[in-house]
Amino acid sequence: MNLQFLGGAREVGRSAVLVNDSLLLDFGILTGNPPRFPVDTPEADAVVVSHGHLDHVGTIPSLLSGDNRPPIHWTPPTYELALTLARDTLKLHGGSLNCPFTENDVKRVTEVSQTHGYRETFEAAGHEVTFFDAGHIPGSAHVLVDDGDTRLLYTGDFHTEDQRLVAGTTARPEADIVICESTYSDVEHEERVDVEERFVRSVETTLWDGGTVVVPAFAIGRTQEMMLVCEEYDIPCYVDGMGKQVTEMLRQYPEFIRDADALQRATSHARFVTGRDGQRKRITDQKAAIITTSGMLSGGPAMTYIPEIRSNPTNKIAMTGYQVEGTPGRDLLETGSAEIDGRVMPISAQVEQYDFSAHADHDGLREFLDDYRDAEVLVNHGDRCEAFAAELRDDGYVVSAPGAGNVVTV
Repeated sequence: MNLQFLGGAREVGRSAVLVNDSLLLDFGILTGNPPRFPVDTPEADAVVVSHGHLDHVGTIPSLLSGDNRPPIHWTPPTYELALTLARDTLKLHGGSLNCPFTENDVKRVTEVSQTHGYRETFEAAGHEVTFFDAGHIPGSAHVLVDDGDTRLLYTGDFHTEDQRLVAGTTARPEADIVICESTYSDVEHEERVDVEERFVRSVETTLWDGGTVVVPAFAIGRTQEMMLVCEEYDIPCYVDGMGKQVTEMLRQYPEFIRDADALQRATSHARFVTGRDGQRKRITDQKAAIITTSGMLSGGPAMTYIPEIRSNPTNKIAMTGYQVEGTPGRDLLETGSAEIDGRVMPISAQVEQYDFSAHADHDGLREFLDDYRDAEVLVNHGDRCEAFAAELRDDGYVVSAPGAGNVVTV
């Protein structure tokens, strides 16, 4: 089997792996200024997508900009999420050099899409492919690829522990090669129940003191997770940004949700913001949690809420996800100020960070890979791929950490 790493190698972002020069796994974007795309755009015979996050699907429509029209295989939620993200990218960057595709390319995605459930084997570019629940976000999948000689397991992003929105992965299909993500290979997550309790106590204290809590959250997965937490502990909350649309879509696929009834209750409990008639500014005077995009404060309705609440030390900003270096969210955590809409603003409101990660940590990765000691492991999707590979090698694994553009034959 021949594997070409076009992105996501020794980095987090622009995931893309070409199998046997014909089957493409993921085709994402590395967000930044400027954004970075996979090192090559292959003319694949078929595309298989692990899940609906920008770093895995963000550049998919560009594959259809020429004469090639490869079928694209994914789970139903991943298909819907990919379209949502593509349309949002067009809205933000359409017509600029930063957007690698057009509206027509997005329309073509709908024409070549083929959806599959978990454990339903299908054919793609002469390979047998099967999706397994990866426990990351709704619809996320481990991808098992069999070319007749070799079985490859591409883990995509995964979590081994339960979240409120999705259950942790239990799938361990037999494989000869494993391409394994390593986002949190140097981190041990705090127990989720402890993270929740700290978050809830902190929010409740702020609300009792008459303050407002802004909860920046990724639209896909994290917004719904925070809604479920707020409903469970009866915290009044508003929801704003793309997370509203994603929530309504996910409710159409209850089989991909851990507890569809709980998500329904959380949706009923939350108040969705329309943004009309100055509603956002009025909400900042409410004693409530405001769950809003963007999760790293790089755009979205957060740009309205943060300036409104920033000067009152009773208020709070509760960050819920990883903050990439160079983003306003990372700057806020490190310096106490952030660039919001072009202005660097000092923040007097309290700022806290909570680890609601949807990725396996060091122990989760080791536990998962323990079932693949006889396989060859290729470490990707991380900032410390080589260091994690060295740790595994010292423990007897046959392992490497390919770089972007590298070709591996196994």
